[in-house]
Amino acid sequence: METTKRVAIQGIKASFHEEAAYKFFGKDIEAVECNSFKETCDKLEKNEADFVVMAIENSIAGSLLPNYTLIRDYGFSVVGEVYLPIQLHLMALPGVKFEDIKIVTSHPIAIRQCIDFFYDYPHIKIVESNDTAACAKRIQEEKLTDTMAIANSLAAELYGLNILERRVESNKKNYTRFLILKKDKTDEGKKINKASICFQVGHKAGSLATVLNIFAEQEVSLTKIQSMPVLGKRNEYYFYVDLEWPSTEKYDKAVRKALKYTSNFNILGEYQKNDKV
Repeated sequence: METTKRVAIQGIKASFHEEAAYKFFGKDIEAVECNSFKETCDKLEKNEADFVVMAIENSIAGSLLPNYTLIRDYGFSVVGEVYLPIQLHLMALPGVKFEDIKIVTSHPIAIRQCIDFFYDYPHIKIVESNDTAACAKRIQEEKLTDTMAIANSLAAELYGLNILERRVESNKKNYTRFLILKKDKTDEGKKINKASICFQVGHKAGSLATVLNIFAEQEVSLTKIQSMPVLGKRNEYYFYVDLEWPSTEKYDKAVRKALKYTSNFNILGEYQKNDKV
C-alpha cells in the first residue's frame, strides 16, 4: 500500500501552498506546516517530509529570489511544477458586515495584489502578516469582529469565515508558479520536456550570449532567465534558466556544449512541463 506523501508547505493548512500541493498531488497528502521556506527545506533535509512545494514566481510580484538560492544551497532536485490561479477574497466572522471593518490583514504579496480595492476605503488599516491562511485562523480564534483577512476560499471554509467580497485581486489573470522539490533526483517515469538549470559565465564580452545561442541552435527555448549576484563577489552572477525542448536529444547536446562555456553548471531538475493555470 502506498504511504501518504508528506509535503512541506510554507504557511498553514488552507494556504496557497497547500492548495498548490493538492493541485499537484491530489487531496491524499499530509501537509507539513512550516513558518518559513528555509524550514520547509530543513524538513526535507531531515526526512521529515518527502517533498517541498515552493513558490518561485508570481505574475504580479515577480520572482521570489531567495528561493532560488535555497534550492541551489540545499542541492534539492526540481521534479515538477504547478501553476495556481490566485483568487483572493475578503473574509470575516459570520455576522460581521463590511461597514464594521477597521482592519484588513494578509501576507504582503497578497496585499499588494489587492491594493487597488482599498484605495476606496482609506479608513481601513492594512496590517501585514506572514501567511494568508494564518490571518483567517487568527480571526476565528480571537473572535475579531473588526478585522477581515485576504485569503483563498479554502481558508474561509476551513476556519468558518464568511466571504464579504469575492475576487478583490487587481489582476484577474494573476497566478503563482510553484516548484515541487525532492531530496534526490529519481526517475518519476514521466516524459521530461522542461529543465531548470543554473550556471556562471566569464567576464568576457558576449559570454552569456554564446551560451544562450548554443540552446537556440538546438531549438531549446528559454522560458525564463533570472540573474542573482554571487554572495560577497562583486560583478559575479548566477544565471537561473528554465528550458523547454521538442527533442531530449537536442537538449542533451546543448547541455554538453554549454558546459564548455560556463562554470558551476548545475541542473536543478528535469521534469514534465505543467503550466495549465
